[in-house]
Amino acid sequence: MHSKNNPLIPKLMSRKTEIQARSIANHSSDNPQVHHRRSIRLKGYDYSQNGLYFLTIGTHQRKNLFGHIRAGINSQAEMALNEYGRLVQYTWDDLPNHIPGIELGAFVIMPNHIHGLVMIVVAGSVGAGSKHAHVNIVARSKPAPTELTPLSEIVRQLKTFSARRINQARHTPGIPVWQRNYWEHIVRSEESAIKICNYIQNNPQMWATDQLNAGFGAGLEPAPT
Repeated sequence: MHSKNNPLIPKLMSRKTEIQARSIANHSSDNPQVHHRRSIRLKGYDYSQNGLYFLTIGTHQRKNLFGHIRAGINSQAEMALNEYGRLVQYTWDDLPNHIPGIELGAFVIMPNHIHGLVMIVVAGSVGAGSKHAHVNIVARSKPAPTELTPLSEIVRQLKTFSARRINQARHTPGIPVWQRNYWEHIVRSEESAIKICNYIQNNPQMWATDQLNAGFGAGLEPAPT
């Protein structure tokens, strides 16, 4: 059984950050299936410091924009990305090339939203890398800077550049792609990290009952919007 006190925390966070991160226990849930329409960002918390963050971003008006859920191998549900979904994947994978001091973890694109793990790593700290396979770090930026990019700016770049590429592809300049807000959760324990990774990886199989599914309960093929 994994320790409740995540070894990630002392390695990725200062003592002050650790205390701040743990304080959110009274403000949020560890359940990755709970999606809030409004942000639950912790007041006074510095989202540019060391930490592992779970992101959920929805499309504008929850439109099914990135593809559809289909029956894959052994009839297991899987996501079939369309051109726009592939542009989002490219933009996500490309983030470490433009934002120093971040590492990307588990990620999934759903018809109308995305889930992903982002790690912010300050210079001199120990990143997760391959030593912590449970967070599935798959992409790493250049050496971490002394001043880090806040989470809000990381999300802004992801949304801005992916929307620009999608609108270029569909010849609709300026049309909204993403909802204005986003949901984030500070991952404060190893147990939570494992739970969230499993949730991200298995998300396509839960689409039929996903609260973000505009055709909730409609089965593998989401209802048109």
